[in-house]
Amino acid sequence: MSAQLDIVFAALADPTRRSILSMLLEDDMAVTDVAEPFEMSLAAISKHLTILTRAGLISQEKRGRVKWCKLEPDALRDASVWMQGFGQFEPVNLDAFEKFLETQLAPAASDSD
Repeated sequence: MSAQLDIVFAALADPTRRSILSMLLEDDMAVTDVAEPFEMSLAAISKHLTILTRAGLISQEKRGRVKWCKLEPDALRDASVWMQGFGQFEPVNLDAFEKFLETQLAPAASDSD
């Protein structure tokens, strides 16, 4: 799973590829329509699409003469689960923790007197 996560995060690291994924949230799109808003060649867009396809984030299929791109949202599931693991703990409030320790240790210290 780690190698696949590396591929997904590498694909997501590029702002152009993230924009393409956002565009595909709306609906499937022809490659030429995906390329339209970007100021780069169709060959450059094709390279971005290949990276997204290899990461499993999109799929491509030919319909007649036109190649279509489709978002594969399940491909983000493992990355999402991995990232959520970092949000399960509340930040530690050191001042509150120190006060808690003082209250817990104070009775023990007075018992030994």
